[in-house]
Amino acid sequence: MTAAAPRADRPGRTELGRALMASGALSSDWAPSFSAVDRAAFLPELMWPYDLSRRASVRVDKRTDPDAWYAAADSDVPIVTQWDDGAHPGPGPGKLATSSSSMPSTVFSLLRDLDVEAGMRVLDVGTGTGETAALLSHRLGASNVTTIEVDAAVAALARDRLLRLGCHPGTVVGDGFGGHPDAAPYDRILATAGIRRLPGEWIRQTRSGGVILAPWGTAYGNADAMARLRVEGDTATGPFTRLVEFMKLRAQRSPALRPADYLTAGPLEHADQTTVTLTEEEFLTGQFTDLPFVLGLRVPRCRQAAADKRDGARPVWFYSLHDTSWACVMFRDGRHRASVWQSGSRHLWDEVRAAYDWWKERGCPGVTRFGLTIDASGQRAWLDDPANESWPIPE
Repeated sequence: MTAAAPRADRPGRTELGRALMASGALSSDWAPSFSAVDRAAFLPELMWPYDLSRRASVRVDKRTDPDAWYAAADSDVPIVTQWDDGAHPGPGPGKLATSSSSMPSTVFSLLRDLDVEAGMRVLDVGTGTGETAALLSHRLGASNVTTIEVDAAVAALARDRLLRLGCHPGTVVGDGFGGHPDAAPYDRILATAGIRRLPGEWIRQTRSGGVILAPWGTAYGNADAMARLRVEGDTATGPFTRLVEFMKLRAQRSPALRPADYLTAGPLEHADQTTVTLTEEEFLTGQFTDLPFVLGLRVPRCRQAAADKRDGARPVWFYSLHDTSWACVMFRDGRHRASVWQSGSRHLWDEVRAAYDWWKERGCPGVTRFGLTIDASGQRAWLDDPANESWPIPE
């Protein structure tokens, strides 16, 4: 593979490499690939990096502000490259980010966890910009890499970028949820799009002893954790390695909820009302914390939605995904008790509170103590050991 990047001697890129090495995200065996594959070569002229200070995606155009464009390319931030499945061209952000360049620290952490060796064959699910496929091709040889992308326009741009760099992995336009049997079996499958159910096709297309690394989550919220699953026969099992948040595979996106449908079925004035001794700080622990992910593991078919705070009060809603049961907890600043409303056949808050207590009773275990097993009977989550405490995760 040959590689060429514009302004390759950029100080920002050099500093990014140093920071990734210092943090441990970039391991020494991936350092040559970092040097050879420039993220900037895979980014469009108009893009939307995430501004940490503003906590929002902002427009950057290489044609009008090349310095800001390169600064973003060389920063450890995610960069949106497509909105609304291509229906929104810009210039401002759209509604739903549907393709992106992941944070370099995340990319190289995943590649490290993938634990590849020379001669291994890899399926890259979710081509996106093409950067990950290029990194894998540099390390393993392009003939050992297949990358698949559901969006034909995104795939075409990535293929052009890869070809310009002299990189020729197998590039496929298709739904990665079904894998790509034509190039199977694989030693590794790496998904960079979130899933809520691991497809059996991935297991069947992985060699026994091979590894699937994928961001897995529940419908409870946007929180995912990377599942590193070893395949043995028709079973895949392994631990979660880290909390992440990825755009969902298109086949795995959650349907939109209409809160009005729930309140019509069970009006607020008819709901059961109680109180609970719990503060907002204890329950809403924030993005990339363990509790929301654990609650999703323990409370099936439920989605949480925290509303904006007004006058010191924040309502947190819970919606059942198989009927119109709902619950709401109202937290108020300075109070240690919160009001609770519940309606429907499921007492959703009771389920959530039971999951919260379960987590607290076990010493608030972090995500890396949990794992996932998938076989013909479905999905099961477990704590510490699949033979110890485990429970089904219904679809």
